[in-house]
Amino acid sequence: MRTAARATHSFSLDREILAEIKRTRGALSQSERVNRLLRLALESERRAALERESATFYASSRADRTERRAFESATIESLARD
Repeated sequence: MRTAARATHSFSLDREILAEIKRTRGALSQSERVNRLLRLALESERRAALERESATFYASSRADRTERRAFESATIESLARD
């Protein structure tokens, strides 16, 4: 568990969420359970953003490859003439 300083904030949670946290917390306190769930959610969001970014990057790279091959072919032809 992290030993970093903690800050207290007030948030409003639905009663159903609070009941589920109490039901699934096990030996943890409610605050520890909420912190773990939030860390998991934030990590999940971070990974989803990275997946979207990589999908965008690789989607554009197909066009780049076609252009790169055309440039390479033209360069080879140019060098062959010299």
